[in-house]
Amino acid sequence: MSQLKKAHLLEFEKPLFELEQKLQEMRSVRSEEPSAALETSILALESRVDELRTTIYQNLTRWQRVQIARHPERPYSLDHIEALTQGFIELHGDRLFGDDPAMVGGFATFKGSRFGGEDQTVMMLGHQKGRDTKSRKYRRFGMPNPEGYRKALRLMQMAARFGKPVITLLDTPGAFPGQEAEERGQAEAIARNLFEMARLPVPIIVIVIGEGASGGALGIGVGDRLLMLENAWYSVISPENCSAILWRSWDFKEEAARALKLTAPDLISIGVMDQIIEEPMGGAHRDPAITYDAVGRAIASHLKDLSALSTEDLLDQRLAKFDSMGAFEEAQ
Repeated sequence: MSQLKKAHLLEFEKPLFELEQKLQEMRSVRSEEPSAALETSILALESRVDELRTTIYQNLTRWQRVQIARHPERPYSLDHIEALTQGFIELHGDRLFGDDPAMVGGFATFKGSRFGGEDQTVMMLGHQKGRDTKSRKYRRFGMPNPEGYRKALRLMQMAARFGKPVITLLDTPGAFPGQEAEERGQAEAIARNLFEMARLPVPIIVIVIGEGASGGALGIGVGDRLLMLENAWYSVISPENCSAILWRSWDFKEEAARALKLTAPDLISIGVMDQIIEEPMGGAHRDPAITYDAVGRAIASHLKDLSALSTEDLLDQRLAKFDSMGAFEEAQ
């Protein structure tokens, strides 16, 4: 597991970072002047570091999980696609207005044999953020315009024509809120995707790999299986915006996160999500290889189950799944 980096340190990680730095200094001294007393001190400090790491990451608040989901080194959609597939061919454009780099997609061969399944052609779709200022501006921080959702729909319909499963990766702070997006029909584009995905005659696996905010995420979020990484979040609104609406200030974002119940365990408990995919301790960015392996195994398992269903059963179960969400009973 990689050590914490000062440049991207989260507030609650500072005590752990300080201990890791001290441990690294002691190891450097040991390499130059080894001694039994120093070795004993190093072993004791290693034990303290492990204990503190466990205490911090096994007792994360909802707001802390939101922060981990936004970590700038967290694997993005293209990182997952590169690790889980081969021969990825990115397809561009919605054939109506233009291309949207905030939404990526294309055919690829899922390396299922590496994860206990079968190699097969799939359609990969996902939001894509940027790693630096230039790429973040280019991809609008992973916030698609209407043409992004229409491109995604075009590719999903193409997958259906060839009978190929669809795998979507959700990681967006929301659909792009600019005036031009509204003028080009942002709401209609998202609504159209919900309608069409509900009846797409091929298996759809949805994975929340980071942020899953509002309709921006839901626009590619209707599927037969909804999976979620351990430190991702999924909600109708971000904690900051919820705080701004209810308290007229962003200062109450932690309270908003608690009230929204936007973490994977929360969503499993109410039946929105089907599976939590475990991350390395500290987040997916601490050991991406472990994360990719866990995601790959989950995809392989669910593809195997879904491929055994007839198209009629697949669609019936998908509709029943979403019909059951939000069901309630009136108390007498």
